[in-house]
Amino acid sequence: MVDLRFSEEELETVNARITGFIADTVEEAGADGAVLGLSGGIDSTLTAHLAVDALGTDRLHGLVLPATVSSEENMSDAELVARELGISYDVIEIEPIVDSLLEALPEAEGDHVAVGNARARIRAVLNYLLANHENRLVLGTGNRAEAAVGYFTKYGDGAVDCHPIGNLYKQQVRQLAHHVGIAEELAEKTPTAELWADQTDESEMGVDYDTLDAVLALHVDGPLSRAATVRTVGCEPDAVDRIVGMYERSAHKRQVPPSPER
Repeated sequence: MVDLRFSEEELETVNARITGFIADTVEEAGADGAVLGLSGGIDSTLTAHLAVDALGTDRLHGLVLPATVSSEENMSDAELVARELGISYDVIEIEPIVDSLLEALPEAEGDHVAVGNARARIRAVLNYLLANHENRLVLGTGNRAEAAVGYFTKYGDGAVDCHPIGNLYKQQVRQLAHHVGIAEELAEKTPTAELWADQTDESEMGVDYDTLDAVLALHVDGPLSRAATVRTVGCEPDAVDRIVGMYERSAHKRQVPPSPER
């Protein structure tokens, strides 16, 4: 594994920078606080801890938005995080909304990618419904690795006002989670977006997060050639090509929707 972890001194700086970013972003928007979708995963759990440090418990409102494909363990963990932090939260079942969409467009039923993305977009709508109602901003939970390869739903979990942990590779997310005192079982649990049954991030991407982080840091974001990256990471050349391909194909997700030149 290529070690991308911060030193202890760097961790303190990163922690302070992120909490300051959250506080400044909310203040500059004239918002009264923030809304955060809680999935039970490490990204949303870490973001919740950082947001409470930045804003206080009364200025963060959590939403737990289970679907039929959501595991009881993850939804239980999501509620546990909210209770342990002492923030207000609501649980809203989204599958009735999904069913309404499929009644309007029944030919999409059975397309697990299309329906899975619809679930992510329904969650975004509910996040913003609450945020607008309470004059809050929506905090994103995306990390650097997911953003680089487009592993998020456009106008779904990518539809947020800011990404507090958006500059952290997954390895660094886990490290910061340990640093702020998040339990080992939450920090190291298998990542899944739970957009359809039995889905995991690494199986869908076809690469593990340690390899993804390393190839991105050394080759896509960094200076190493393809061959040097393969030697340094100890991965197959196909893995590098796969990650570079995901990065290039998802460029549109990282940009404002284009218009023709004037």
